Amino acid sequence: MAEEEIILMKGNEAIAHAAIRCGADGYFGYPITPQSEILETLTELKPWETTGMTVLQAESEVAAINMVYGGAACGKKVMTSSSSPGVSLKQEGISYLAGAELPALIVNVMRGGPGLGTIQPSQADYFQTVKGGGHGDYKLIALAPASVQEMVDFVSLGFDLAFKYRNPAIILADGVIGQMMEKVILSQQKPRRTNEEVIAQCPWATTGKTKDRKPNIITSLELQPERMEVNNLRFQAKYRVIEENEVRFEEINCQDADYLIVAFGSMARIGQKAIEIAQEEGIKVGILR
Repeated sequence: MAEEEIILMKGNEAIAHAAIRCGADGYFGYPITPQSEILETLTELKPWETTGMTVLQAESEVAAINMVYGGAACGKKVMTSSSSPGVSLKQEGISYLAGAELPALIVNVMRGGPGLGTIQPSQADYFQTVKGGGHGDYKLIALAPASVQEMVDFVSLGFDLAFKYRNPAIILADGVIGQMMEKVILSQQKPRRTNEEVIAQCPWATTGKTKDRKPNIITSLELQPERMEVNNLRFQAKYRVIEENEVRFEEINCQDADYLIVAFGSMARIGQKAIEIAQEEGIKVGILR
């Protein structure tokens, strides 16, 4: 079993290591710059030989997100990753995950757009992410790392929140954080959950291994308008609970600031340096990320 380690690595590589260490059951993805190292690193590490984690390159982004849907329906800790145009292709599946209340982790290492755009870093998917992204009025649990260490930490946190609220979570990382190299602390290896633990922790899951129980049905389809309205009201109530209990932010030099920078990801890092320069010139600036 892997012990705690301190290693220098890219943000994308950190995602892969963190997924294995937190006991993930499966990763289903498709290569696209600037996040391809996530899939490459998982393949090089061969976790199927150590923890039993499944790693599969799907034939497309659409196939990958639907594989995630299947794994999540079974109560498994499954994830996918992509970059901006690839995440757009996954949006129907992400909406289905939200509608069926399935926990899953998505990683978006953003690049510039619109269209095919560029492989250069961007933060242009912010509005897409915080408003849900696909069809229907749903929300994702969004985590925005500003360091490679946070890339590591947010994998475990993303899974925890996704299962706590039965809702997809997304790590919204820009290409700078994905390609940046920093020292990280990798936690000790956690074992994957046993089938018995999945059954106990996820009574809604389609495990197929539970006796004396009515079959579970996983679906986002509701043909009765009244019940669809009830479902949507329940979703909105859940999102309010998440907002009330899970919002995370950092305030830097905000106590007596005359100006405030609001930023996330690599821009928050740049903003911290900017306020240092501003303070030397007597300008009171704070940053909220």
